Amino acid sequence: MARYAILSDIHGNLHALKEVMTDLNNQNIDSVILLGDLIDYGMQSNEVVSFIKDNLDNIICNIWGNHENAVLMQDFNHFSSQRGVESAKFTASQLNETSKSYLNRELIHEGKYEFEIDDKKVLAVHGSLTDYYWKAIFPDNLNGDYSSYDIVLSGHSHYPHVFQKFYEVNNPEMRNKKSVLFINPGSVGQPRNHNPNAQYAIFDSELMNVELKSIKYPKEEAMALFDGSVDDFYRKRLENGI
Repeated sequence: MARYAILSDIHGNLHALKEVMTDLNNQNIDSVILLGDLIDYGMQSNEVVSFIKDNLDNIICNIWGNHENAVLMQDFNHFSSQRGVESAKFTASQLNETSKSYLNRELIHEGKYEFEIDDKKVLAVHGSLTDYYWKAIFPDNLNGDYSSYDIVLSGHSHYPHVFQKFYEVNNPEMRNKKSVLFINPGSVGQPRNHNPNAQYAIFDSELMNVELKSIKYPKEEAMALFDGSVDDFYRKRLENGI
């Protein structure tokens, strides 16, 4: 039985990550789960990677997101906008060799990872089973069949959620129901749920309890780092969490 911090979509926002880590230090966390997109959009991708590399030694899951995949594989064909392409290309030009080495060597490239927590089968996926990188899980559109898992952790949408789905199974003792718990911690560095604060989740495996956390960070300082290298949209959206 343990407490897990679940972080996703940091997106080169070191200011947000530092405040989350300060909060984590007071939470009695046993392990950390990272669901991808450490880099891009924000102006401090190298600094975020370095901070994680130097300050987190209890990571049990660390997967590529779509931005790691796009930047490191030089595949810019899946973005929905040209500004997204240009941002990813800029990030690719800025990543240093230490960052590239960490992202290539320490992260799971498939964008998903299966493991166990207290004999429960867990799926960590950046997107969904339909597309590990580019299609998110939503409460009204799961994008896949997750009936073989007990817990599903996902990111990509930048919208936090916690919900259960009960699949029909042949198990009279459990009234022929199989419960699957879905958790999306939201985005640390670029929230889009109209809450501009840094967001992450804490999962308590003994209580099967999930706490969605929202942490203030100096947004103005993060916004001030943008220098026109990427579309100003990515700076402005930090203000309102959109």
